[in-house]
Amino acid sequence: MSALVPATREALEGLPADVAPTLLGGELRVTTAGGLVALRITEVEAYHGRGTGVLADPGSHARMGPTARNATMWGEPGHLYVYLSHGIHSCVNVVCGPEGVAGGILLRAGEVVEGQDAAHARRPAARLARDLARGPGRLGDAVGLRHPIHDGIDAVTGAEQAGARARLFVRAEPLGGIATGPRVGVAGVAGTDAFPWRFWIPGDPTVSAFRWGRGAREAAGG
Repeated sequence: MSALVPATREALEGLPADVAPTLLGGELRVTTAGGLVALRITEVEAYHGRGTGVLADPGSHARMGPTARNATMWGEPGHLYVYLSHGIHSCVNVVCGPEGVAGGILLRAGEVVEGQDAAHARRPAARLARDLARGPGRLGDAVGLRHPIHDGIDAVTGAEQAGARARLFVRAEPLGGIATGPRVGVAGVAGTDAFPWRFWIPGDPTVSAFRWGRGAREAAGG
């Protein structure tokens, strides 16, 4: 098994679609008043902002440029963009790309490898261990990061923010044999094979199920 090393700003300065696969098999470790929860990352999705790369990404929060909501995506790589989904769930993204170039990698799923009791306390509805962080909203709940207080927390230095510390670790040797395909639940063409920016570990039970976004199946010609 490849050793894990702390993530660096330099390692996260590439385009999200290039960096995203390198996070698979890495770990996010979050310490709060509820204790430490560490999870092995098993599924991610890349999102580019306006002007990021050669392909405009209509599925990104930063597709129209900087806003108060997506400001963290335009900042220094290695911080976590924590946003609210459906007014309920806090979702966690790793910011990547050079500062001033928007990019984020959504952590879609992971296996809780340490702190299962703390994760279960936050996710009492999860009957199986595989479901503790299976899906981005569940993952955010399991590790205890919340919008807006933890948006922008630094996962490279581990500096404390609103009572939490987060650290990101990556594999010294990237994982091979990964799968890639359309992003989950993303509307229109952004949720088709035109953007095969979802990456996951094949066969891992924590990986979330695929579903089409609004109009994506029609855009794909299916």
